[in-house]
Amino acid sequence: MPRQSAAYLTTPYPGGQHRAMKITILDDYFDTLRTLPCFAKLAGHEVTIWNDHEQDVDRLAARLADTEVLVLFRERTQIRAPLLERLPKLKLISQRSVYPHIDIDACTRLGIVVSSSQHAGTPSYAAAELTWALALAASRLLPQQIEALKTGRWQMGVGSTLRGKTLGIYGYGRIGATVAGYGRAFGMRVLVWAREKTREDARRDGHEVAPDKLTFFRECDVLSLHMRLVDATRGIVTRTDLAEMKPTAILVNTSRAPLIEPGALVAALQAGRPGMAAVDVFEKEPVLDTDHPLLNMPNVIATPHIGYVSRDEYEVQFSDIFDQIVDYVAGTPSHVVNPAVLASARR
Repeated sequence: MPRQSAAYLTTPYPGGQHRAMKITILDDYFDTLRTLPCFAKLAGHEVTIWNDHEQDVDRLAARLADTEVLVLFRERTQIRAPLLERLPKLKLISQRSVYPHIDIDACTRLGIVVSSSQHAGTPSYAAAELTWALALAASRLLPQQIEALKTGRWQMGVGSTLRGKTLGIYGYGRIGATVAGYGRAFGMRVLVWAREKTREDARRDGHEVAPDKLTFFRECDVLSLHMRLVDATRGIVTRTDLAEMKPTAILVNTSRAPLIEPGALVAALQAGRPGMAAVDVFEKEPVLDTDHPLLNMPNVIATPHIGYVSRDEYEVQFSDIFDQIVDYVAGTPSHVVNPAVLASARR
């Protein structure tokens, strides 16, 4: 059954100088946003929040028929031309971070502004912390030990400590640099592989840079991926790369599943190199099929894309998203990713 929060018409703006907009928020699974301080930024607007996930175009078109502003939770819902063409009242899509799930060309053609802050200089500490939690959980076999205890077994195996081991950071951006700092605090050797500019950033931060990609994959005990998914990074981790990893190594991916060549991770884990994976991301989400191979391998621990899912992170992200709406209503749209639309944007 569809799950829809009540529509909220909050306190009008002082003096009523701004027209109330009809705003729809999709995929707020646990009805969290209206409980955050930043929600007050939507004062004076009519806000409808949907708590379930829907991708069917017909049902989405019905839900969004009167929507003027659409708020997205990252990439949870695909917004493509067949849907956009059925939303004549839509004027603005407001979200944060990358936007491979939005048909930007169709938005521009139809006069829909897309605003998406790229949060320069503000790493997702929530994602970095989950990355580290997964590395610790995998190294100490925490999910397996917990499950053993629940089923009447006392210890099921022997884990490994991280101190003195090599932590590989593939992609040294904001989150990668934060995770590297966690590794250093835990007494690990930090080894970085990334594009040339960010390799220099890693050196300046006092980390070791691998001489080449092959050496990087061979030497890491824990290897964590921290890259955006763009055309240049899609499939950047190949079967050959994974085959070079130690049989005791752990691959952690809290970034995007398609950074790895399709099918390569399952095959590599079956072959025993690397020995384990800890993943928060999947090629197709949400994963509701319990037969998914990564959910049925003893050397995999998995979480349902919760890297950014914390109240604190939501407050940071949606404060930006709601600011973009305020800016648009004030006639000064911000963080516009399709500026060509501004000359012919819907009014």
